[in-house]
Amino acid sequence: MIKVSPKQFINNVLSGVAIAIVAGLIPNAILGELFKFLAPKHDIFETLLQVVLGIQFTVPLLVGALIAMRFSLTPLATAVVASAAFVGSGVAQFKNGVWMLAGVGDLINTMITAAIAVFFILVIGERFGSLTLIILPTIVGVISGLIGITILPYVQMITTGIGNLVNTFTELQPILMSMLIALVFSFLIISPISTVATALAIGISGLAAGSASLGIVACEGVLVAGTLKVNRSGVPLTIFLGGVKMMIPNMVRHPIILLPIFTNALITGFFGALLGIAGTKESAGFGIIGLVGPISAFRHIEASLLLNLVIVFIAFFVVPFIIGYLINVFYMRVLKLYHQDIFKFLA
Repeated sequence: MIKVSPKQFINNVLSGVAIAIVAGLIPNAILGELFKFLAPKHDIFETLLQVVLGIQFTVPLLVGALIAMRFSLTPLATAVVASAAFVGSGVAQFKNGVWMLAGVGDLINTMITAAIAVFFILVIGERFGSLTLIILPTIVGVISGLIGITILPYVQMITTGIGNLVNTFTELQPILMSMLIALVFSFLIISPISTVATALAIGISGLAAGSASLGIVACEGVLVAGTLKVNRSGVPLTIFLGGVKMMIPNMVRHPIILLPIFTNALITGFFGALLGIAGTKESAGFGIIGLVGPISAFRHIEASLLLNLVIVFIAFFVVPFIIGYLINVFYMRVLKLYHQDIFKFLA
């Protein structure tokens, strides 16, 4: 049996999921709405829309394959994990005598199924020699897929329930819940956990999804302002374009970084609720990466074109970045709680 610590096992699973989500969802998230708009004008855009939607359907396969790759599994083992993850995701549903694809399936169950398949493969190792060629697909693949599809309804019940609960709370207490959701996602984006995976897993939508996007941008606003003077221009630019997780080592070494992020997230979430910033579960975890969050928010605001643009610009670019800068100045120069050196990129 190949030995892997529980911490490394979980990290490998999360890393594989994060990469798979970006590869599978970014094309449709960024280009899908544009192609929908242009599709009636020319057949090529209808074809392109089908292409980005087709790529999105591959997410469960990508999750399984990339998780397997994180464990350096063989090509056969990788294929087995991918196939089991696809079945366990529930993306393929048998209805009225035909198979249909539905979205990206349940992401949490996809992760669980892939993790089960990897665990079985690590336990088996090379014990069966050449018979591994038969055992992996017929035993490991089938059993892992069976477990995945058996627990799928229960996992969906939990994840759907969490998403519905969050969305309901947001409707009952929009400002408070928007602030809290923005806070949670501002912390998630500077942790090893994927914000995209989290948003998809719990299925948040509407104001909750918009608040999640703004929380991510709030974190970027603080880090961009903090890194400007103590790093080369590439560091703040990378953070602005979505590379927030590169600052995880700084956060671990200087947890005080979370204080300005905490403050900016609450303020940005507050303004987001007032401005009615909404989104979808597909857009919630991206923030301003690829303009996914702003585009989704633009589509949900019922106002004139110009007013829509102004509201989105204020919510995603003015508030989080200006407030992020002012918060850093306040905490560093007025309260003197930390020095700007904590933002010096450690890698």
